[in-house]
Amino acid sequence: MPADLQDERLIASSGVSGAVSAFTARLRSGDLGSVPVVIGLIIIWAVFQIANGSFLSSRNLVNLTLQTTSVGVIALGIVLVLLLGEIDLSVGSVSGLSGAVLGVTFVNKGWPLVLSLVVGIALGLVIGLFYGALYTRFGVPSFVITLAGLLGFLGLQLLVLGKEGSLNLPYDSALVGFATRSFLSPAIAYALVAVVVAAYVLTRLRTRGARAAAGLSTAPTSMIVIKAAAMAVVLLVAVLILNGDRGVSSMFLLFLALVVATDLAVRRTRWGRSVVAVGGNVEAARRAGINVRMIYLSVFAACSTFAAVGGILAAARLVAVNQSSGGGDTNLNAIAAAVIGGTSLFGGRGSAYSALLGALVIMSISNGLALLSLDSSVRYMVTAGVLLIAVTIDSLSRRSRQAHGRA
Repeated sequence: MPADLQDERLIASSGVSGAVSAFTARLRSGDLGSVPVVIGLIIIWAVFQIANGSFLSSRNLVNLTLQTTSVGVIALGIVLVLLLGEIDLSVGSVSGLSGAVLGVTFVNKGWPLVLSLVVGIALGLVIGLFYGALYTRFGVPSFVITLAGLLGFLGLQLLVLGKEGSLNLPYDSALVGFATRSFLSPAIAYALVAVVVAAYVLTRLRTRGARAAAGLSTAPTSMIVIKAAAMAVVLLVAVLILNGDRGVSSMFLLFLALVVATDLAVRRTRWGRSVVAVGGNVEAARRAGINVRMIYLSVFAACSTFAAVGGILAAARLVAVNQSSGGGDTNLNAIAAAVIGGTSLFGGRGSAYSALLGALVIMSISNGLALLSLDSSVRYMVTAGVLLIAVTIDSLSRRSRQAHGRA
């Protein structure tokens, strides 16, 4: 009997105790999920709070959500590409180029903001389709394609910005206001928590009803209530802390919405199941009738589009674009966030929430070391160590899953 089916029947028959037993069995078999990154995030936060008492302050956590957003959005695209077992090394250059195009068209050319936004995002879409066409048509490895893109689009970014090399976005523009000054009121934030929890409960009950009608095993109502209560507590505490300063950022809320939408697309749509299938075994997916070429095209396009959106949000938060936009450690942070968050480098396993958790880990390290006045050299080494640990855990858990029939 497949391991997942065993887990479902155990939960259905034994309730909460069955769920605990199934969870323990998954951990023992190497199916770790998000457990390592959650534990790691708690340890990182505890260490930095002990070293600097202001790390978990409301003001710093609001700043952390703002810093996390752009990297997290770019990491969402990396998660999708990694699900296929591929890679995109050019997301930093694409994000910088999209930000530069936005700045030049909006500030220098006087285009309407909406038009500049559409052009900047559409540029990312076109770049992704170009990558996908090269990969599917000529079989060029994604590593080589995107490495060339990293260099080529960096050069194009410098060309677009021209000799000045830097542009300041209007501080009173709607885009900058959205990224830097738009926060939910406490009442709206708490109401949103209630809506999210209610939507979760209704969705789970609907799924439970559909499974029962089909004669399949179902999770007990007590499990749904416990998970909903845990979700409510986590969200309420987070909102309460953030409301101690400016509140929940609209930009961070956009990132969370993109995470949820991407997660639903991967888990609940035919396209998403096809992506996971192709990443697990491309030949088996092809023989099952999946249009593998379109899957690769769509995923590369989505990755570059997310990179473009992340670059625009980064430009809006910094109120400027320049020659270093999208450079430096942008690629490192985005790819590391996806991997540290739990997405497998071997393809076929991962979640949109990997981008959220991984980005929080990466930016927490950066934020905490900045509070301690440590320079970039330490941050790079610490991030490298965390990334290496994450990849090692992924490799070991994959071996364990194969041994237990859960691969």
